[in-house]
Amino acid sequence: MKAAMADEFKIVLTRKERFLYLAKAVVFLVIFALGVVAGLWTATGPRRCCSTYTNILFPSTTVYRYRGGGGGSFSEFVAPTRLMHDMTDEQLFWRATMAPASSGGAYPFQRVPKVAFMFLAGRGILPLAPLWERFFRGHEGLFSIYVHAPPGMVLNVSDDSPFYGRQIPSQETSWGSITLMDAEKRLLANALLDFSNDRFVLLSESCIPVQSFPVAYGYLTGSRHSFVEVYYHKGKTCRGRYSRRMEPDITLPQWRKGSQWFELRRDLAVAALTDARYYPLFRRHCRPSCYPDEHYLPTFVAMLHGADNSNRTVTYVDWSRGGAHPATYTAGDVTPELILSIRRSEVPCMYNSRPTTACFLFARKFSADALEPLLNISSTVMQY
Repeated sequence: MKAAMADEFKIVLTRKERFLYLAKAVVFLVIFALGVVAGLWTATGPRRCCSTYTNILFPSTTVYRYRGGGGGSFSEFVAPTRLMHDMTDEQLFWRATMAPASSGGAYPFQRVPKVAFMFLAGRGILPLAPLWERFFRGHEGLFSIYVHAPPGMVLNVSDDSPFYGRQIPSQETSWGSITLMDAEKRLLANALLDFSNDRFVLLSESCIPVQSFPVAYGYLTGSRHSFVEVYYHKGKTCRGRYSRRMEPDITLPQWRKGSQWFELRRDLAVAALTDARYYPLFRRHCRPSCYPDEHYLPTFVAMLHGADNSNRTVTYVDWSRGGAHPATYTAGDVTPELILSIRRSEVPCMYNSRPTTACFLFARKFSADALEPLLNISSTVMQY
């Protein structure tokens, strides 16, 4: 009987072994087949067609591949042409502040320095766009445009306009609040995604260029400094806005004020985005009647990057009439004499440590009805 039970156990064991061998063989064949399919898909799929896929490093980012043997993905990485994405600000800032650390500072592509023109369009319109289009015409490849408009609003421009498709993901802003500074940082971050952008200038929908593009481009790319206005006075609109709750990180002697309309070198733009020490203080303590957009960058730059800054702005604004807002130029104010007076300042400024009267490249505020007279004198007075 023991012999019979042993024989029966051997039969059962043999059947189990056969089942295990069969199962292993099936699993191996399935894995092999999947590997073949994946290999064929990689070789012929995304390289030969236009498709999208999710970036593993940035799961919320859609990366686009174009026809042409796979080269499009790298060019899209170094100079994004599609600006809309679903990254959070935190993800965006992290990605934007990446800096190449290989090749000894050299780039694996032909890099031509560009100027990023960043428009903070609070009302979602650019009434002076035709003037800017004339300014940009013929200089493609030397500039990039970024527009922060209210969520849900689409710029009304033709598809051949340099503004077409240049809106970035945006959030609501409120005048005088930290949300304006958030929007400015959002513009900076999106512009930093293009590795060729070397200078970054913030503009409003009421700004105009008072110099030609070649002059403005050479002025900015040839400067050793950024252009952030920095000053201090004891009045209520400067010293009176300081909160001692910012101590000890920011003390009263370090507090500064300046124009909202800045221009930054790439390294300083990266530094502003990576700041996790001072910006939170402005978010918590620079409340209404403090105006973070007039104090954060001037204070930050003066504290940490003073030697790299010119302490002035390249955007002209007329505050001579007093009040909370600068003067607005309407159609009747636009004359060749006005533009020429802005182009050549009565008070010299410093450019690369030398005095000059060419202090301003842009000016504001110009109303929508000023467009036609500006177009009429743009070629003769502003040379574009």
